[in-house]
Amino acid sequence: MGTGMGESGSGLDSQRSQDRLTGLPGTPAALAWLEEHGRNGFVHAMLIGLHRIRSVNLAYGQAGGDLALVEIARRIADFAREELGRDAFVARIGGGDFLVASAGVLSRDRWQWLAEALVRSVSRALPMRDDVLHLVPRTALLRGQPGESGAALLDRLDQALDSLQQQAGRRLIWADGSHRARGRSAARLEADLIGAMARDEIGLVFQPQYAVSSGAIAGVEALARWDHPQLGRIGAETLFAIAERGDHIAQLSRHIARRALSIAASWNPPLALSLNVTAEDLADDRFAAGFKAMLAETGFAPSLLTLEVTEHALVAEFARSAEALSELAATGVRIALDDFGTGYANFRTLKALPLDTLKLDASLVRDVDHDPRDRAILRAIVAMARALQLKTVVEGIEREGQLAVLRAEACDVFQGFLRAGPLAPQEIAALAR
Repeated sequence: MGTGMGESGSGLDSQRSQDRLTGLPGTPAALAWLEEHGRNGFVHAMLIGLHRIRSVNLAYGQAGGDLALVEIARRIADFAREELGRDAFVARIGGGDFLVASAGVLSRDRWQWLAEALVRSVSRALPMRDDVLHLVPRTALLRGQPGESGAALLDRLDQALDSLQQQAGRRLIWADGSHRARGRSAARLEADLIGAMARDEIGLVFQPQYAVSSGAIAGVEALARWDHPQLGRIGAETLFAIAERGDHIAQLSRHIARRALSIAASWNPPLALSLNVTAEDLADDRFAAGFKAMLAETGFAPSLLTLEVTEHALVAEFARSAEALSELAATGVRIALDDFGTGYANFRTLKALPLDTLKLDASLVRDVDHDPRDRAILRAIVAMARALQLKTVVEGIEREGQLAVLRAEACDVFQGFLRAGPLAPQEIAALAR
């Protein structure tokens, strides 16, 4: 969706509709999308700029910069898919610039909060060789006017982002020159979130996972949703961004886990459940003990639970995290390394953690049914997993061709819109019967 020539942009081709490095659409596609949707109504767009990518190139070479860009592109695309669904459009515009746009019905206030949540997602720890980077972006936002050309929209965003780069300490700006959108303050949103947890209003949906060989349902992954009365549906990334402002992440994570375990415990026949674990969870000395207490309280069988942890969540407290996860694994809980294949998997992680599963990121298999190199990489990962006696779960399967490759390469489990998106708890209960 975006294009541009950048310092770390060897994969970018302004004459093509797709950026070779990240797999995102290029500038021509971005302009065409903005042009088409701008004619038909309001478009919300944001331009995310990573000006420090030059420093990454200088410190780690262009190869290091390219790896960072691929990971940032994945985070942005995953966030947009999670928060905006199929209304989302994501593009790489320049060396470190990315476009996110939506033609969906959104309030100005919600677009601001989505931008702030995306900054949190992009800024998470990014392992680079023996270091840990935090690339904090600056973001320009706008709401286009009906009939405004795609080129005019991009130009407004670009000028606003250039202006923002000169303002020390400021991270977000509206391209129309206005200040922060008026609406619910951060403090009020935090209060709303605390009240929603107290009233048990944080909802959950569950994405089914299926056995590759038979197509039978193999389990579900729990995903949080909050239907805010003013801002509409808020996905997990924005939820946690709001929680982070008031230091409520661990509280929110426990709330989601307890509710998911309670719901899953009621299903008959029982289904395996996967839950995501945050860095804040793992930093808590009481995490393992608290989780064991929740399992006892809800009656959910530990052997049916998988905790998914990403490598970036392990960075700050690796030894403590490994110890807590080992304590839970001893009770029968399974541990999955999430987002595997995004470029930063450390073999120390595979050795030190009590892993049961490698969960392969969707970006790894996006073109696996027509790119021989992608298929070779998948085959190598599956062979390694089998040698380590690990199960493989593959995310983001949307085409029959992808599934056919997974079957031929003997992957274990898949999830994706080919079979089902996230479903309500009652739909999962019916599916399990």
